[in-house]
Amino acid sequence: MHVDDLFGDAAGARLEGLAPLAQRLRPRTLDEFVGQQGVVGEGSALRRAITADRVGSMIFFGPPGSGKTTLARIVAHQTRSHFEELSAVQVGVADVRRVLAEARERLGGSGQRTILFLDEIHRFNKGQQDALLPAVESGLVTLIGATTENPYFEVNGALLSRAQLYELDSLSVADLRRVVDRGAAELGVVLSDEVADAIARAGGGDGRNTLNVLEAAVAAAGGAAPDESHVADAARKWPLVYDREGDRHYDTISAFIKSMRGSDADAAVYYLAVMIAGGEDPKFIARRMIVFASEDVGNADPQAIQVAVAAARAVEFVGLPEARINLAQAAAYLARAAKSNASYVAIDRALEDVRTRGAQRPPRHLRGSGYPGARKLGNGVGYVYPHDDPDTPQQYLPDALAGKRFYEPD
Repeated sequence: MHVDDLFGDAAGARLEGLAPLAQRLRPRTLDEFVGQQGVVGEGSALRRAITADRVGSMIFFGPPGSGKTTLARIVAHQTRSHFEELSAVQVGVADVRRVLAEARERLGGSGQRTILFLDEIHRFNKGQQDALLPAVESGLVTLIGATTENPYFEVNGALLSRAQLYELDSLSVADLRRVVDRGAAELGVVLSDEVADAIARAGGGDGRNTLNVLEAAVAAAGGAAPDESHVADAARKWPLVYDREGDRHYDTISAFIKSMRGSDADAAVYYLAVMIAGGEDPKFIARRMIVFASEDVGNADPQAIQVAVAAARAVEFVGLPEARINLAQAAAYLARAAKSNASYVAIDRALEDVRTRGAQRPPRHLRGSGYPGARKLGNGVGYVYPHDDPDTPQQYLPDALAGKRFYEPD
C-alpha cells in the first residue's frame, strides 16, 4: 500500500472520531432512520424503491434536521448507480455541465447511471435549473433535491413535473427521544428519563440539533451524568454582547426607558436632555421610543405608537436642534400614557414556545392554497371564510398548541 494511502486512512479514522455526534450517528440504512413513517415507513412506495434500487427523480422538502440529506445518503449507500453530491450554494452552471458530461460518458462507457443529489436546490437560479432540465427529462441523471423551502415557489415547474415530491415534517418528541437514546449510548452516558425528555424537547423537532444539545450537555456536566440545568445551559440562546466602552450610552437610554415606564415625565425629559447634550443620534432615541410605545403602552393607548412614529418622522424632516421639542413632546406623552405590556408578553411567550418546541406547522386548512399544486398537498381544504360564516368555529393555532393562550389583554 502506498504511504499516502496509509496516512489518508489514518487521517480519515481520526476525523471520524473527532466528528460531532450528529455526524457520527448519521443513519446509513432505513432501519436506522428515525421518523417520517408516512414517507419511508414499512410498505411505503419510497421505501420499496430505495430497497430495490430503482429510485426516480425526487425532491425532499421540510424543516432543518428532518432527514432530507440523510435520506439522500441512504440512497447513496443503497444504489449501484454513481452518486454525485453537489451543494447549490457552491456550484454554478459550469459545474452542472461537467457532472452531466461525466454522466453521459459513464452511461456510454459502462452503462452505469448517475444519481445527482443537489442540496439546497432552492438556491439554484433559473439558468442553473434550466441547464439541468434536459438531463433530468431524458433520464441521463436521476435528480434528488433537498430544500427547506416550498418547492412550488423555488423550483421551476418543468423540474417539478418530472420529480416526485416528498414533504418531511419536524420530528416528534417521541422520535427525538429515540435519537437521544442512541446518542447517549454512543457517548457512554446514562440519562434519567426526565433529562432525556428535556433534551428531546430542546431539540425543537430537529434531530441534528437534538444531538448537538445532548453533546453539549454531557460536556457541561464534566464527566458526571447531566441534569436538566446542563440541558438548559446547552440549549440557551445567548443574548448579544455590547461594547463596554458604551456603558454611559446604555445606562442613560436604560434610565430614559425606565422613567417612561414608571410614568415619570420629568425624569424622562431629563434623560432625553442628557442624551441630546451628549451628542446621541436622535434617530436612535426615536427608534427606542417606537419600541417602547408597543412594549410598554401597547393597546392601553393605541395612539402612543402614532405619537412615537410622528416624532421619528419629525427627526427626519426637521433635525436637531428643533426636533428636540418633538422628542420631548413624545417622551412626555409616553410617560403619562396608560401602560400595558400584554403585547410584549404575548410575543415573548410565543417565541419561547417556538424556541422550545420548534415552529409548528399551521393546520392544513389554514395553509396557503393560491399556488399550483397546493390542493394536491391538501392545503386550504376545509377552511371557512369568516366573513361569510362568522359563527362557525375553527382552529387557528397548530394542533400541538390548540387552546393555548399567548395574549392576555389587561
